[in-house]
Amino acid sequence: MLRNMPSADLMFLLSQASHALTTELTARLADLNLTPRSHCVLRTAGIGGERTQTRIAEECGLDKTTMVVTTDELEAAGYAQRQVSLEDRRVRILVVTPMGARVSEEADAVVAQVYEDVLADLPADERAVFLAVLDRLGNEGGRLSTPVACERQVRRPRVSAAAPGGVP
Repeated sequence: MLRNMPSADLMFLLSQASHALTTELTARLADLNLTPRSHCVLRTAGIGGERTQTRIAEECGLDKTTMVVTTDELEAAGYAQRQVSLEDRRVRILVVTPMGARVSEEADAVVAQVYEDVLADLPADERAVFLAVLDRLGNEGGRLSTPVACERQVRRPRVSAAAPGGVP
């Protein structure tokens, strides 16, 4: 028997909110030929310095296959290019093109507007608390920052830079 179980279904609420937000962002970014995932990759690649595909995949929470497909899409759109690293010729880095930088800035504005619209449903004094709680749960060291070990695969695992077969 479950004691002290909250009346709200936490998993359903988080999943529903994530799905609705992802769907809205997907619709709003479509005119820029981006998805939320490709926007994350493009934005992360443009942060500065050499960023390998592996590092970008880790920062965006993507597995190897998804990262390769996303990079292919960004290259086909003319938003990014794979280049040999100056630091390690065995490694490919992802370089954002000038067109990709412009599109990334436009996408940043779209995402910021969607976030503002979503958070506008909350009273101003609750917004900061809501974001702080999600940050505490989901970021490094938070209770939901790292999945627990599970024999049954829920989704493709993220690839670690130290893992063999990582994204070059």
